Amino acid sequence: MFKAIGLSTHVWNNFIRSALLLAGFPVLLVLLSFGLSMLFSAGSQTVGEGFVTAWQQLPSFVGGAVVVSLIWFAIAWVANQRIIDAVSGARLVSRESDRRLWDLMETLCISRGETMPRLAMIESPGRNAFASGLDRQLGNITVTRGLMEALDDRELSAVLAHELTHIRNGDARLAVIAAVFTGVITLGFDLLHGRIGRGGIAMGGGGTSGSSTPSSSGGSRSKGSPGNNAGAIIIIIGVAIIILAGVLSLALRSALSRNREFLADAGAVQITGDADGMILALRKVAIQPDLPGLPGQVQAMLLEHPQGTKGGSIWATHPPIEDRISALVKFAGGRDPGLVEAAPPVAQADPAEATGTPSPEAPAPGPPWDHALPQPIPGVPPIPGVTLPIPSFSDEVAAMRSKPNQSRPPEA
Repeated sequence: MFKAIGLSTHVWNNFIRSALLLAGFPVLLVLLSFGLSMLFSAGSQTVGEGFVTAWQQLPSFVGGAVVVSLIWFAIAWVANQRIIDAVSGARLVSRESDRRLWDLMETLCISRGETMPRLAMIESPGRNAFASGLDRQLGNITVTRGLMEALDDRELSAVLAHELTHIRNGDARLAVIAAVFTGVITLGFDLLHGRIGRGGIAMGGGGTSGSSTPSSSGGSRSKGSPGNNAGAIIIIIGVAIIILAGVLSLALRSALSRNREFLADAGAVQITGDADGMILALRKVAIQPDLPGLPGQVQAMLLEHPQGTKGGSIWATHPPIEDRISALVKFAGGRDPGLVEAAPPVAQADPAEATGTPSPEAPAPGPPWDHALPQPIPGVPPIPGVTLPIPSFSDEVAAMRSKPNQSRPPEA
């Protein structure tokens, strides 16, 4: 990657890295197909013959893997959002039900010319959020009640901008693609387990016991025959290839998820222009981010997933909060206040204010020009014991309109 010297180059590097990681999944799919083809070539007499047979069968296995992937993609495209809503227990949000959340999201979308995403709420004290939806026109942002109560408008806007960036960049779609590829590749483990469990792998012409021809000594083919040894080696190679493909697919999916979080943090700063707000939001979210009821696939989509930062840099689905904040300080010029204590819940808006109607006790405020000028008037020294009448701007305009028009005297 190129050396990042600012926010823009940081974003470009993450885009390039994501493209390279995504390109690795088709390669692993071919690798898995070759491993399965090796298993089905275990009846070859020599290892070289097994490789040749596996290579000849490879197009059929790749075609089968592609068909399974397309079916999986179709199911995910149709039912993705409904499945996420069902497992998370999220409810839809409207302008009337959650005016504050709706207004902040609408402001961000108007400022960037984006389509207003579908908003949802999880009634949980945990502080978290995630974006979903396979298309920018069908985006969805889900937040928790705990996040709404813990963050002020500035910090909540940063979180919403972070999730909006996920939608703009197609991260939810990338997550589904990575999950489908990983699911198809790990399906190879199931096929491997079933084939070995049924004893269906023939080795070295051994076939079944009924196919064995007694030798002159009255015994069957020795288990140490060259063909039998070649079949065992081919099986070991095929199993190793399948395991390698599965391990690398999990590592690629984790790396892709980590990379997109850095990119979404940078995108939030580009939208709001407020790196400090994003840093403060991350600090507060880190206090109580847990949502234990969500399945692992949804947990990987969260703004912060503490368990996802474990397992070393290879298997973690989320970068540590400290690394994300350090990147915002280094590339976006943010200021880190350090660890913050649990803040009291943000005061909820008055119901009358939430609906946009003025309270009956207090009259609706007038325009700013309808108020009296401040006393003393700037630039005019005060006169002791004298209080000057200071009309409002509206009074001045009315007085000017009441004066008769004074035409200029005719010139000689």
